[in-house]
Amino acid sequence: MNLLLVLGSVAVVSAWWVLWWGLSGKRPGSVVDLGSAADQRAVSLVPGAVDRVVPMLERVGSRLRGQLPAGRTAALAVKIRRAGMEDGWTVDRVLSVKLLLAMVAGAVAALRLIASVSAFNVMLVFAGVAVGWFAPNAVLDGRVQRRQEAVRSALADMIDQLGVMVRAGLSIDAAVVRITRLGVGPLTDELRRVVQEMRVGVGRSAAMANMAERVDLPELRGFVSALSQADQLGVPVSDTLRVQADELRTRQRQHAEEQAMKLPVKILFPMVLCILPVLFIVVLGPAVMRISEQFSP
Repeated sequence: MNLLLVLGSVAVVSAWWVLWWGLSGKRPGSVVDLGSAADQRAVSLVPGAVDRVVPMLERVGSRLRGQLPAGRTAALAVKIRRAGMEDGWTVDRVLSVKLLLAMVAGAVAALRLIASVSAFNVMLVFAGVAVGWFAPNAVLDGRVQRRQEAVRSALADMIDQLGVMVRAGLSIDAAVVRITRLGVGPLTDELRRVVQEMRVGVGRSAAMANMAERVDLPELRGFVSALSQADQLGVPVSDTLRVQADELRTRQRQHAEEQAMKLPVKILFPMVLCILPVLFIVVLGPAVMRISEQFSP
């Protein structure tokens, strides 16, 4: 077995593990038995491996951000915010991950190029670098989509709860605070940010608009707009909440029907590529073998 290939494979696998371990976000602090005579201040000042590696990589990402157009870095920051990953990820960290993945994928393809020099392997190197560079974007897009789906599925129930609390005598602000104490999920996290903004002096309409901008969901934008118009026109909030809940459930049903109508088209390609060839082999295989035996000398 080629020693270079083995060493390269081990290096690539190790690089992926170290990359995920070093850049996977926040971690709870480990418990250390200091003993009765240990100098706690000295121990606390000793940085761990992650504390040394992550700032270095973020500095690399910061320098890389200075070389990229401001529009791309701003779009990346918006994706991170909409994915709900602001606590553990920054633009600098994502850029450093993109750079490292591009280098790792390029190194894997370069091993094949060293073993066999050809135009295809040269193109494979460029393709590997491109895949490593754009892979974090695909991960962020997937996180954004899953988060939006979670907010969409929970929005109608949240509006129903608000309506029940408002009809029971609570104000809309108190009802939002009560939901943040009881609920879980991405929508509840966004409502907690709304409550925090209102506590520091931001108006409810502006805080709700900021939430709609962060999530970027048409259903949530419509709800926030309807609530703002109800405040401006003096329409009872309970009636607005009931109408919005009914409309959202209608949209959810329409969305489910749309996804069900797309299912036959999505099944077509796996059926053509995976199921039909196997059926042809099972059905036509014995006939082909018998024909070949008849015509063989």
